Amino acid sequence: MSSEPFSILMIEDDLNDVLLMKRAFAGNCISNSFVVCRDGEEAVEYLSNAARSIEGYHYPGLIIIDLKMPRKSGLEVLKWLKDHPECYVIPTIVFTSSSQRMDVKLAYGLGANSYIVKPATFDELKETVRTIFAYWNLCEKLSPGEMATL
Repeated sequence: MSSEPFSILMIEDDLNDVLLMKRAFAGNCISNSFVVCRDGEEAVEYLSNAARSIEGYHYPGLIIIDLKMPRKSGLEVLKWLKDHPECYVIPTIVFTSSSQRMDVKLAYGLGANSYIVKPATFDELKETVRTIFAYWNLCEKLSPGEMATL
């Protein structure tokens, strides 16, 4: 079982959702580093080789991504992840307000590990975050270097 702390990359354009998510993490005493990218373009830049020279960069152990964002949608980011084996290995959760079946199918088809519709209340969000974190904290994770040796 993996006990190493891992960083969490949240790709979300709604600042209210980011704030609520941070509060839900804090409310569950989850202290993993938490990086936020405001759209898909920023996320791709963050995950690219060029961004790895940024001081404080942490290769994420989990990605939480919204679908509906400006500049590059969550589906476009999922496609980019799928095309980049060093990033494709990162567990990715779609966390969105869309419950449209086509979005669900497309997200899973592009490699999302989970698809969760955003809860309606803060208490539900807190419980959802607790469950997500408990599950993914137990899962083994691969590093980019390990992926290259497959």
